[in-house]
Amino acid sequence: MFIKLRMENLLKLQDMKKKLVFTIEKKIHPGSGIGSSAASSAAAVYALNEALGRPFDDEKLVEFAMEGEKLISKGVPHADNVAPAILGGVVLLRSYHPLDIVRLPVPGKFCCTVAHPEIMVSTAMARQVLPKEISMHTAVTQWGNVAGLVAGLAMGDIDLMGRSMMDVVAEPHRKQFIPGFDDLKEKVQKLGALAMNISGAGPSVFALSK
Repeated sequence: MFIKLRMENLLKLQDMKKKLVFTIEKKIHPGSGIGSSAASSAAAVYALNEALGRPFDDEKLVEFAMEGEKLISKGVPHADNVAPAILGGVVLLRSYHPLDIVRLPVPGKFCCTVAHPEIMVSTAMARQVLPKEISMHTAVTQWGNVAGLVAGLAMGDIDLMGRSMMDVVAEPHRKQFIPGFDDLKEKVQKLGALAMNISGAGPSVFALSK
């Protein structure tokens, strides 16, 4: 249904009425925390745009793909997964109103390892555990880490990226859904990883290393 919605929106702008039959095959488990619904959204609009002769640029495709995410997330359009899926690399969503996407450089000697445990975490449940308000101290800490991560990407400083990849807002509440999270984080960092964090709502986790 959500794929049909965003493709209809794309066709509407082209003033076209066509019957569409499509099949999406992917190997990303729903509820994995690595953008399963976004993969469908991005693939659908990209493929249709190609079939129509590429009438829309990539940023416009991001807007179409956000419509699918809007339906999945109960009325909240977001591009945190569809933007990098369509544009590639690392992107910063500076604003949604208007949509302002900034593409950031990716350091050459940079590795991100993702591990997916065979459990499922509901996105709705992962959102419910997040605090409705946070302290100024927590906010300042998080802002500093975000700024450090962006600066690390811009300068190609992977060590700074690792020091900055600390989530003090979501991780403390969401790690309860991932058995052995703290033990795993300690072990991978002892083995040389610069950082480890939860991917999306979880349960997938990712480690950053050189």
